[in-house]
Amino acid sequence: MYFLGIGLVLLALKYLAVAPVAEWSWWLVLAPFALAALWWAWADASGYTRRQAMAREDKRRQVRIDRSQAALGTKRKRP
Repeated sequence: MYFLGIGLVLLALKYLAVAPVAEWSWWLVLAPFALAALWWAWADASGYTRRQAMAREDKRRQVRIDRSQAALGTKRKRP
């Protein structure tokens, strides 16, 4: 996501002819978009994206369990 943001900023600076980006090659300005595509391909191929999604789901489930136990009065208070 950072690569995409950097790419958008560089693209806007190049389009608006803001120095020093205006003198840069288009390859350098568009490179962050290629890096973002490579990152997403790697994250999907390695399972990183799925592991992050599972961690978020596990955290939400644990919060829900803790909230239910506290409502029932069965949750032990930690010191």
